Amino acid sequence: MFTGIVEEAGKIVSLAKDKSNLRLSVACSFVSQIKIDQSIAHNGVCLTVVEINLNENYYKVIAVEETLKKTNMSFLKQGRIVNLERCMLANGRLDGHIVQGHVDAVAVCTGIEDLNGSWKFIFENDGSYKNLVVQKGSVCVNGVSLTVVDAEPHKFSVVVIPYTFEHTNFCELRAGDKVNVEFDILGKYTVAYMAGSFT
Repeated sequence: MFTGIVEEAGKIVSLAKDKSNLRLSVACSFVSQIKIDQSIAHNGVCLTVVEINLNENYYKVIAVEETLKKTNMSFLKQGRIVNLERCMLANGRLDGHIVQGHVDAVAVCTGIEDLNGSWKFIFENDGSYKNLVVQKGSVCVNGVSLTVVDAEPHKFSVVVIPYTFEHTNFCELRAGDKVNVEFDILGKYTVAYMAGSFT
């Protein structure tokens, strides 16, 4: 489980195809503190550490074909930054909201507004998750826990403060870029219950 509070913006050292999978090498400051089999969220996608290189200060994870199809992992480029968060400690504060690291949708950034001290980002999707986005509710975008500002059937917006802008890959985000979105798990359970999905 994660919180959506990004620990660090790591750097993609290399990307390599491995059959239908993608191997990612990621550099960050806490490589010496992690271990193989550990879960780390990458742009909100929970991936397992499979290799650690302490000499060159990077670790490797694998994104399988299913992950590549349903997230923005296949759009990553060498040298770009990726939002990282290690799994939550059981005795830690839940500073963001409950995040599973399971992406629900890929949305497209359709607009960025400079608000003179903050930035408003507008995202659009196919509308299939319209009941899961509510004003002032929580949403996780590229692994970042944010509060929804505007909520419409096919789009929503969030406002990002300078610290978040500077310490995550929101600083690299441009109109047309695809982002990973995970909706609030409490909202997903509520919608499923109301729809009679539980037996």
